[in-house]
Amino acid sequence: MAEDNVTPEQLAAIAAENEEGEKVNYKAPAQKSLQEITELDKDDESLRKYKETLLGPGAAVVDPKAPNVVVTRLTLMCETAPEPLTLDLTGDLEAFKKQSFILKEGVEYKIKISFKVNKEIVSGLKYVQVTQRKGIKIDKSDYMVGSYGPRPDEYDFLTPLEEAPKGMLARGTYNLKSRFTDDDQHDHLSWEWNLNIKKEWKD
Repeated sequence: MAEDNVTPEQLAAIAAENEEGEKVNYKAPAQKSLQEITELDKDDESLRKYKETLLGPGAAVVDPKAPNVVVTRLTLMCETAPEPLTLDLTGDLEAFKKQSFILKEGVEYKIKISFKVNKEIVSGLKYVQVTQRKGIKIDKSDYMVGSYGPRPDEYDFLTPLEEAPKGMLARGTYNLKSRFTDDDQHDHLSWEWNLNIKKEWKD
């Protein structure tokens, strides 16, 4: 197929253009448990109410063996897509390596990561995505997600608006390696998935 006739030299040129990834200059604060934060200045009523506004009235009762951060879904947000493009990250992650999302060339899209924080505040969450084609890295993106406290409801993080590559040389299958991590380098979830850039949504 025409879209697969890309030479290693052309891929290397694309990789060189994208080599300058976003640098995340962020110094981690000293870690405190939710209990420690709640106990701080507990006699100050206005501060207590402020912390309750930020943290909620308290974390839901969860299984003590449950992980603190659970990444539940990745959704490709595109207004022109014929149907939602969603990965359920609580299931079989290996299955995603064998299938591909179809993405029409040149469309604008965002990636939404849905996750839960169960027990303690987590600092400096970060979403890292490495894009490869035919085994050659062509892009790496680091997105600072932020710090979050426990609550029963999920949080959603949206990446900035991006444009899918376009043109005959851009078409084909891209392998994406995604990782959800934090200041302490805890790997909350890693998974691989594929995007197939095509001329139309249904080629």
